[in-house]
This record gives sequence, C-alpha cells and structure tokens, in this order.
Amino acid sequence: MKPRADIRPNTLENEVEALVVPTGFREYDARWLYPEQINLLGIQALGLGLGTQLHEAGVAPKIVVGHDYRSYSLSIKQALTVGLMAAGVEVHDIGLALSPTAYFAQFALDVPAVAMVTASHNANGWTGVKIGMERPLTHGPDEMARLRDIVLNGEGMTRPGGGYVRVQGMRERHIADVAGSVRIKRKLKAVVATGNGTAGAFAPDVLRRVGVEVIERHTALDHSFPHYNPNPEDLKMLHDVAEMVRAHGADIGLAFDGDGDRCGVVDNEGEEIFADKMGVILARDLARLHAKPTFVVDVKSTGLFAADPVLQSLGVTADYWKTGHSYIKRRVNALGALAGFEKSGHFFFNAPIGRGYDDGLVTAVAVCELLDRNPDMTMADLRRALPRTWGSPTMSPACADTEKYGVVDRVVAWFRDLKETRGTLIGQPIADVNTVNGVRITVADGTWGLVRASSNTPNLVVVVESPVSEENMRAMFAEIDAVLSAQPEVGKYDQKL
Repeated sequence: MKPRADIRPNTLENEVEALVVPTGFREYDARWLYPEQINLLGIQALGLGLGTQLHEAGVAPKIVVGHDYRSYSLSIKQALTVGLMAAGVEVHDIGLALSPTAYFAQFALDVPAVAMVTASHNANGWTGVKIGMERPLTHGPDEMARLRDIVLNGEGMTRPGGGYVRVQGMRERHIADVAGSVRIKRKLKAVVATGNGTAGAFAPDVLRRVGVEVIERHTALDHSFPHYNPNPEDLKMLHDVAEMVRAHGADIGLAFDGDGDRCGVVDNEGEEIFADKMGVILARDLARLHAKPTFVVDVKSTGLFAADPVLQSLGVTADYWKTGHSYIKRRVNALGALAGFEKSGHFFFNAPIGRGYDDGLVTAVAVCELLDRNPDMTMADLRRALPRTWGSPTMSPACADTEKYGVVDRVVAWFRDLKETRGTLIGQPIADVNTVNGVRITVADGTWGLVRASSNTPNLVVVVESPVSEENMRAMFAEIDAVLSAQPEVGKYDQKL
C-alpha cells in the first residue's frame, strides 16, 4: 500500500494509514517533522522499504539500529524495527546511541547495514534516519532516491526470516574503542559541552579515560534542550563554551552535536575556531606524521587547505568536494585520503586513525593528541600560527525544500554568466567558479563566497571568506545577498553578517 502525504495528525486516518511527506527524503539523510510529516505507520513503511532495498541490493539482511535522546526517538526506532523485521531483516538493536556508535557497531558486530534514528542538531519536532548498507559509507543521492521510490510507490515487500537481537554494552565498547591506548601526557583541562544531547552520556567518559580533566557543561540528558540545541556550528553554543573556558582557565573547549558525529573547538582564550580552520591545524600536524597525505574538504571550507604555505611545503593534496557527511565519507574512501574535514564539524579520519566515518569522539581525542604533541603551544598559539583570513559562520536563509534547488540553479547560472561576460565582483576579476556543489565563486585576491542548497533543512547555505580583509569578506557577502534577495523564494537568515 502506498503511503499518503496529506493525512492530518489526530485523525482516524492517522491511526490506520501511513503518512510520508516526499520531501523528507533528502540527498543523503531522511528528515521529517514528526508527526506532521510522517507518522509511526509511515516510519514502519520506511523500515519495510529499507529492508526491501537491502534484499534488492544483495546485502545480507542484517542491520544495526540505534536512537538518539529525544522524547519520541525510541518510538520511531520501534516502528522502524517492525518494518525491517517484516521485510525479513535481522535487527540488531544497540539502544540509546550516537550515530558513530551505530557505525562502530557495524564493524564490532560484523553487520553490513545501519539505520540510526536521529535528527542530529535539528530542533525538537524533527526526526530522521541515517542509513547505510556498505560500511563505513552511508546512503548517497542514488540510494536515497531508490529508497524513496520503494517507499512512496508501495514497493516494500514482506519476507520471512526477520528477527530481533537486543545488543547490550555497545556504549561501553564504543568508548573503549575510541580511547584505545591513548594516554595524554600533557596536563589538559577541557570544557565538554553537549547541549543536553546524547553525547553527554559518552564524551566526558572518553576524555577522562585518555587522561583529560573534564569540566562538564550541559551534559545531563534532557530532550527538551533547555539551554540551546546541541549544534557546535551555532554561535550560542560556542559562546557558552567560550565563557566556561575563560571562567575555568581551561586549555580547550569541546562542543558536540545531538548525535555525536560532530565536534566544535574553542581555544584557551575563549576564541571559537571554526571547524574548517581546526581542520587546517590538524592537517598541518598530521602531515608531519604521514608523508604527503590527501585531505578531502567540503566546498564550505577555508581556502587555506590549498593556499597554506605549511601544507604546501609538506606536499599535502587538498580535494574540495561536495558538502555532506555521505559525500565526504565516500570521497575519503574512494581517494584513500588520510582524513576529510567539513566546516560543519564532521571530521572523517581514515586508517590508521579511524575507520573512515565521522565520529566527534575520535575528533576530540585527535585534538587532545595534537596538543600533546605540541607541548610548548596552546590552542590559541596554534590558531594564530595560521595565515589570517576573515570568514563568516555558515548562514542559512530560509527556502522551501520544493524550491531551494531551483533557486540554486538560477544563482549558479547567474554567476557562471557573470564570469563568461568578464564581469567583476567586489571590483575584481572572477578567478574561478566551482559548481561541484552549488556555486563557489572566487575573485582574484582569493576572496570567495558559496551558495548551495542545504541537504537536511528547508534552507540555503551561504559562506564567505577573504584572505585579505574583513571589508572584502563583507563585500562578497553583500554581492551574494543582493542576488539572493532578488529571488522571491528566499526568506530570512538564521544569522547574518
């Protein structure tokens, strides 16, 4: 039976028919407002569809499932489990988990597929599922499109052989795996903030185990998120961590998102280090340990990965790729890169550091090891050692899911035409127009700006940076904002320069 997209909550229909709004199937995640855009029968249909997809793809019908700490996530996971089992899939339920806990469980349990119930940093009311069927990768656009078609066309098929295994102790196994044999010799004091999200049950224990003194900030689990949404890209969270770092004289502040696959960093002076700059700092350190490595970075990231003289002298190859954890994971895997970095705070460490998936706990330990290897430098010293650039946070003007890709196509065409007609931006010739993911337009002095469609929310994404001056950075934003303001589908920004 095909799900419907027009059922109202609190009606008889909602109790007997599946509701699945099509726009919830995004580029590499599935995200819906619950129960307005998907109901429990819709989640069950999603599980049946995913199980059908595993059989169709020839993947052994076994899957790890877990859920984050939201008031409704356990119910979502149970409905998903019913659908998976109906499709003849053996479900290995690891309980409350981080997304990287679920990815780790695929390896620890030798199970090929994963379905992690989480809306990550989205506000309460959102739910979603991160899905993969080839570790350490997660679904990309092709896999998501096929899953969408199976679900919406009612192609899910029931099969015998489904089963359920309740897995105990995966939290402890994940913590032990991340900590491993790492022991930090340098005396480090870290503020650890989790915004009352699931990472509060993991991150403090990992860092204490490797020898770090931990000052906990909003680590008690509370699905109402009373202080702020756990999002290490949000300035409200970063400013809160910065205040704690200064108040306690900490060496570093570490902020984790709701499902623990991202980590943000604040230095010992209370300065927030955007994740792309943190990636450059880590890349400098790792390139001294691993000869001529390749790093994959998303198009939102600083131009320093390609322009930093230290990275150039160490023979680093920088590969700018599509934004999104699924895209970067796949690219890191395909190139055999040492690591991948996203401006959002997803870091992907490949062997010998990690297994190629994004794990905020692994990132936090890697940052502490970086400080341990540089005992004469503070985190602020390492930040100041980078060439200075002026960059914006990630800004997200509203734009409906049904409209955002069309808007971006028009914006891409506008900037491409501008370059072809020898136009200028901020009074300079255009040096490059990168359209691998939206449009990243760079002028002669290296100042650049990006516009792309958000993969997970009804928004666009705007980022600007200049290696020359704040004035040029703001001028680039003004140019981009003028183009976006001419698009009637574009609404207010969540934050703006």
